[in-house]
Amino acid sequence: MKHTILGKTGLDVSVAGLGGGGGVRLGLSNGATEKEAAGIVRLAFDLGVNFFDTARNYGTEGVVAAGLAGIPRDYYVISTKHSVDRPGDRSEIPLKTVLDGLDQSLKDLGIDCIDIYQLHGIDPKNYDYAAEVIVPALLREQEKGKFRYLGATEFAQRDLAHEALIRGIDAGSFAVVMLAFSMVNQNARDRLLPAAIGADVGTLIMFASRNLFGYPERLRRELRSLADSGEISLSAGEAEEALDFLVSDGAAENLIDAAYRYARDEPGAHVVLFGTGNPDHLRANVDYLNRPPLGQSDRDKLKQLFGGLVGFGVEPGMNHAKIEAELTAAGGAE
Repeated sequence: MKHTILGKTGLDVSVAGLGGGGGVRLGLSNGATEKEAAGIVRLAFDLGVNFFDTARNYGTEGVVAAGLAGIPRDYYVISTKHSVDRPGDRSEIPLKTVLDGLDQSLKDLGIDCIDIYQLHGIDPKNYDYAAEVIVPALLREQEKGKFRYLGATEFAQRDLAHEALIRGIDAGSFAVVMLAFSMVNQNARDRLLPAAIGADVGTLIMFASRNLFGYPERLRRELRSLADSGEISLSAGEAEEALDFLVSDGAAENLIDAAYRYARDEPGAHVVLFGTGNPDHLRANVDYLNRPPLGQSDRDKLKQLFGGLVGFGVEPGMNHAKIEAELTAAGGAE
């Protein structure tokens, strides 16, 4: 397994990270038992993955703990998270609830110290509350030894320009950030990734493949829509085939393969996260993330075709309810 150092944390981490959320939740959303979901975690570890991401609201902290039971603590890195507001009415989650959540996460994970504790889903609206109320309190908990490094994840659909994470990096608040980036959603390259590189902040990449590249008909439909709206300079027919070169010229086995390697090798990227409840998908994703880089000419072409898009694959306009239903029907592949 390829490894990297997660920025200024100094943590030695696999470039492949197993996520416990999304539409799959390690298979729990598709009817898997907790034992089966824990088996996915253990298989990932056996395949060389040492980075595991979960969250209080995923309901998978206990499953992650079960999957890692018996493994020496210094053999793996755990990241978990707590929201700072409620997605529905956007009301602030009380500080006490966040702090109680941290303590409960420690219990459910069965560990004395979490490696990375993150504010879950920050955006321009909730950033001030997070920065002024939650962060100072969490830093006091960090001093007590409850977690090693403070991080934050963006609410990608509500912050397509990555403004909240950029503010947090500039303020020196976070040692690690989780951001949306893919070969059709590249705008993190403009400001966020340079800021992370400059501050030596570790990065966790989400949405590298999720929602699109494993579903050819949906992808073609969405690409055609981009052409029809003038967001990419291609005819509708050309747009539907715009990514086919990655497979036809032998650069990648399929678009998921290309997507993961594209994200992995972006300057400033460290860990590429994926979620699955399917052992075969897990093995395939780990294999993809261990393959050689895509050629520079392919990367250049992807930038030329899609470098001007913002939020494609994560934007609110996409039918996420339908996407989640399709993910479930397909077994949760990313």
